[in-house]
Amino acid sequence: MTRTIVESKTKTAIIGFDQPFCVIGERINPTGRKKLAAELEAGDFSTVEKDALAQVAAGASVLDINAGVVYNSNPNPNETEPPLMVEILKLVQGLVDVPLCIDSSVPAALKAGLENCEGRPLLNSVTGEEERLEQILPLVKKYNVPVVAISNDDTGISEDPDVRFAVARKIVRRAADFGIPAHDIVVDPLVMPVGAMGTAGLQVFALVRRLREELGVNTTCGASNISFGLPNRHGINNAFLPMAMGAGMTSAIMNPVALPIPPSKIAEKKAEVEAAGIILPEDMDDETFVTLFGLGSTLPRPGKEMEAIRAANFLTDNDPHGGEWIRFNKMPVKAGDEGRGRAGRTGGRRRRA
Repeated sequence: MTRTIVESKTKTAIIGFDQPFCVIGERINPTGRKKLAAELEAGDFSTVEKDALAQVAAGASVLDINAGVVYNSNPNPNETEPPLMVEILKLVQGLVDVPLCIDSSVPAALKAGLENCEGRPLLNSVTGEEERLEQILPLVKKYNVPVVAISNDDTGISEDPDVRFAVARKIVRRAADFGIPAHDIVVDPLVMPVGAMGTAGLQVFALVRRLREELGVNTTCGASNISFGLPNRHGINNAFLPMAMGAGMTSAIMNPVALPIPPSKIAEKKAEVEAAGIILPEDMDDETFVTLFGLGSTLPRPGKEMEAIRAANFLTDNDPHGGEWIRFNKMPVKAGDEGRGRAGRTGGRRRRA
């Protein structure tokens, strides 16, 4: 069986066909997050700290670290990204014990991350572009780390799944020329939005099967891409992930956390309830209120996608006897660990899913 080993100083995560699905937390990434980008440029790492802790509490086995901020004061990422990557890595390593994934399009930032990361991180990423292969594969070999291989090349991203498979095969073969084994290649076959391409899901499932059967490699993806631009994205993601797992996908870069309900949403709902003439107890706290009306939680907690993944692990016998499924649903939450499960005690009340 193909197994990709990713390690921190004290913990090992195994990506493999016979292993529980590996969730790679994506939240530490300023792309599309203006507030986080501004914080990082200002030297404020409070959101990074919160995201790291919440993702691990929600069940992430690996955390992706991306420092791709375009500074207003200096728009050259080759200068700004390497030191920021090192700073974030050191911070996160001091907070959590899970392995890390060093994520950057800047080779210097990847190198700086490899020089300062404890254990055996996952490197994200290499593509089939010739320049990228020549820059990244020597780093992978030198530091003896696994790497994410993205199935696009100098011609861009093809809508033809056969072309994307050919790019993946090319990367695996070129890696072998450097002495990098197939078990250290985790292929991202590229998930297209199903809203723009109706066959996107079918393409990924077929690609994952080919990658497993013909190349013997593990696979990953940006899971939320499948639902981009559509309503009720969680509903689509919840269906997609177990189906991808059934096809042989072994990991995903995704958000494992259901974000807290913001105070503005709570205030809106309370106004609706009051307008409807419903009288609530004066001492009802916000957590009880949002639970009562099915809004979610005021605290970070595992998202519905994590529930779907854990159920699929159980159904594919990668959770022997359902131990993790039972713990996920039944174990009371300890103080300070409210994000660890769907069911738990908060404020003296039993929370319902």
